[in-house]
Formats: sequence, structure tokens, C-alpha cells
Amino acid sequence: MGLKKHYQSVRRVLLLTLVLNWAVALAKVIYGKFTHCESMAADGIHSLADGASNIIGLIGIHFAYQPKDTKHPYGHKKYETLFSLAIAGLLFLLSFNLIKGSIGKIFNPIIPQVDIGSFIVMLITLTVNCWVMNYERKKGEALGSDILISDSLHTKADILISASVIITLIVIKLGFPILDPIATIIISLFIAHAGYQIAKKAQAVLCDTAAIVDVSKVMNTVMGVRGVKNCHKIRSRGRPDDIHLDLHVQVDPEMHIDDAHKISYEIEKAIKKEFPQITDVVVHLEPKEKPKTP
Repeated sequence: MGLKKHYQSVRRVLLLTLVLNWAVALAKVIYGKFTHCESMAADGIHSLADGASNIIGLIGIHFAYQPKDTKHPYGHKKYETLFSLAIAGLLFLLSFNLIKGSIGKIFNPIIPQVDIGSFIVMLITLTVNCWVMNYERKKGEALGSDILISDSLHTKADILISASVIITLIVIKLGFPILDPIATIIISLFIAHAGYQIAKKAQAVLCDTAAIVDVSKVMNTVMGVRGVKNCHKIRSRGRPDDIHLDLHVQVDPEMHIDDAHKISYEIEKAIKKEFPQITDVVVHLEPKEKPKTP
């Protein structure tokens, strides 16, 4: 898939999820405020953050899928990872504000109104969120998009939160309104955890953590190329869909430079065929030392 087509595919997914996220968010916020149910409103605010993260994602992929240039010979793909950190920061800020507001509600309680409409709103929005999460996760994996995958984790947290709100509504109906701000605090912790997961994955890419931990398959692929005597010092870095690999390969010391260059080309070709996510391969050729005769 070409860079432009890939960008358009990710953009379409984000636009669709943006519309759906804000639709369910407005339903929960408006009904939650109307009935003084803070946990429902908090869930709605979290869904609004989902929509805000979609906008951040749209801005991020606009920069990420710009073509390579002289100043950025490796491309701009890390912009997508960088903007996913902005999503994590948004989640941390949201979590903090909700916890602060809920603590105030514990000492100054407001009795929420729970009716059949509350359950209908939550069940409909929960169903929509389940569909959005599965759709965005599958598209993110298929397109190798950090933004879509991190955003689907955000929506997954929203599903757990919505389920907890439904349980809270039942408990409030049974006569325990104090659980409303307590549930909101628990929801806030879910939001913070989702932010932590996103930040952890993003920092691994930005700090050049090894993209391929088990290099045995890479080694086997290289050793399958005719003329290769040994392979070592395999290193990898980058995003899941844009991995850069370098390695040292030993060949016959008496081999002509033309033949050695052909082996280097064959190694790169074999690796990219076996690992489509690897976009750049640097092969360091070196002579294989002959065993010393006694």
C-alpha cells in the first residue's frame, strides 16, 4: 500500500470513530448532568477525550505520512508515535481533574437521579463503544498504525468504564448514592492506566528499544543466503510498521567485492521478504577469519 493510500485509510478510520465517540459522549454528558449523575457525566467526558484524541491522531498522521526529504531521510513516521504521547498526556490530565472533582463530591454529596433513561443511554453507548474498539483495533493492526492501536486501547478503557457506570447506577438505585463519586475515582484510575499503556509503548519507539527481541529467525534467514559464513550483532529499532535493522555478516575473505555486494543485496531482499515490517536493512560485511594452522 502506498504512503498516500495508507494515510487516507488511517484518516477514514479516525474520522468515523471521531463522529461515533462524540455522539456517545454528548449523550452521556447531557443526560449525566441533567440527572446529576457524576459517574455518567465523567464517562461522557472520557468519551469526549476519545474524540479529542482522534483529532490529535488526525494531526499526527498528517505529519507522519509526509514523504522523505533531505532533512528527514528516514521519513516522518515517528510523528505518529510522538502524537500518541499527546493522547497519553490528555488522559493523565483528565484523570487528575476527575479525581479532584470527585473528592469534593464525597464531602459535598449531590443525590443523582437514576431512571430507565439512564440505563438506555448507557447500554446504547456501550454497544457503540464495543463496535468502535474492535473496528479500530483490527484496522490499526492491519495498517500498522500506532495512533489507531493506542486509540483503540483508549476506547477499551471506555468500555470498562461504561460497564462500571451501569453497575454504579444499579447500586445508586438501591440507595447508596455515595458510590457515585467513588465510582468516578475508580473510572479516573482506569483512564490513567490507559494513558500509561500508551506512553510506555511510545517511549519504547522514541528511545530506540529493540523492535525485534528474538533475533533467531532473522539469523536463520540470513544464514540461508548462499555465501554467508556467519551472522552477528543484529540490532533493530523503530515502530512496528517501520523497523530499521543492521547486522554484521561474515563472508569468505578472498571473495571479490562484486560478489560480496551481491550477497549483501540478497540478504536485504531475503529479510524484507520474511519480515515485511522491516523497511531498512544495513549489512556490514566482514571477512571470516580462517582457522590458524598449528
